[in-house]
Amino acid sequence: MIAYTTQEVMGTVLTPEGAQIAELGSHEARVWAALPPKGSGPAMSIAELKKAVGDESAKIGQGRAFKSGWIGKEGDGFVKVAPTITDATQSELKEIQSTGTLKAGDKAINELKKRKLVTQRKGLWFTVTKGPNFSTSIAKLETDLTYDMLQSGSWKNSTFKQYNFEAEGTPTNGGALHPLLKVREEFRNIFFEMGFAEMPTSQFVESARDLQDTFYLSDPAESHPPPTDYYESVSRTHVEGGFGSIGYRAPWKDADSRRLLLRTHTTATSARMLKALADREGGFKPVKMFSIDRVFRNEAVDATHLAEFHQVEGVVADRGITLGDLIGFMQTFFKKMGVDDLRFKPAYNPYTEPSLEIFAFHKGLNKWVEIGNSGMFRPEMLEPMGLPPDVRVLGWGLSLERPTMIRYGISNIRALVGHKVSIESVEKAAAVRF
Repeated sequence: MIAYTTQEVMGTVLTPEGAQIAELGSHEARVWAALPPKGSGPAMSIAELKKAVGDESAKIGQGRAFKSGWIGKEGDGFVKVAPTITDATQSELKEIQSTGTLKAGDKAINELKKRKLVTQRKGLWFTVTKGPNFSTSIAKLETDLTYDMLQSGSWKNSTFKQYNFEAEGTPTNGGALHPLLKVREEFRNIFFEMGFAEMPTSQFVESARDLQDTFYLSDPAESHPPPTDYYESVSRTHVEGGFGSIGYRAPWKDADSRRLLLRTHTTATSARMLKALADREGGFKPVKMFSIDRVFRNEAVDATHLAEFHQVEGVVADRGITLGDLIGFMQTFFKKMGVDDLRFKPAYNPYTEPSLEIFAFHKGLNKWVEIGNSGMFRPEMLEPMGLPPDVRVLGWGLSLERPTMIRYGISNIRALVGHKVSIESVEKAAAVRF
């Protein structure tokens, strides 16, 4: 329709001081206008002049007005000596302001540049002309080749709109991964990078002990009986101790041990895998295993707690490993996630000793938040399974929700899980490093 050419030109524009002079007049003109004519009365002192036109105009304008012969000195003050003046500076600046150029030429422009009243910058001029397909009417462009066009032959005389292969398509509402799923996948890949194997976690129902047993089942209410020798070894250790432990020194409740509940830890999965490791033919072999799945606790719901959440479980079994190895695993794991600020606090767990709570700094809450628990499994847990006495097992359980909150800057867990979650926030949640 049209054609155009471009030309690079240098344009002249006013500085803030230049724009002020174009509006109010030059400093020297303002000084001249403020002074009394010679012989008409007392001369104006420098203090009175500053008060009349301002310090800057009095300082700059006084010298330029003297140089131009507009004012003179009389005693300790100043008077006009020129009856009329022409403020060429203001006129030139107004011309530049309206046209971008100055007829007086480069010499005058350079003088204004020295005074820092104008500056020059590059610009583009566009020259627009009629193109080869110029028309004063706009024809309707067809966007679709229809069945009716093919039948009538009207397509032969139709003008079709060209395809724009660079145009963005209409956004599709095809669903999005929840931030928990994104971080879960990131966790899995970090574990795989560190050489871990994934444990099966499909068994949600476990038999009970006394700690955090909150969601009991009514049908079935009891579990199948475990292997007799293993069961008796665990119950005897509970009551009498053994393997370096004095035990709980409390009665073993057979009925309570068989009651079924929704699991409160995925550690039950780790225990089953360690028992399978002890029973494996060919003797003990070192392993690194992990799982990510749901656990259930009857806790009060608040900004950082839910009754149903995900636990990330990790287990390392080998000879010669120590608590320092456990801390190293945690630091490496979270560093891969981009979480560098970690703290470890001594804690108590019934099946690990020593034990550590793991904290990370949450910038949104501006405080340290507990994100996991860890420790070295007690010998009285491992040896009844049949594991060799010199085998050490590191274990840890981490929340999936709290690291996700830290990653996405969420301060209330109910904005991440539950009926208050915004679908828009899920769709716009950034991807993480898979």
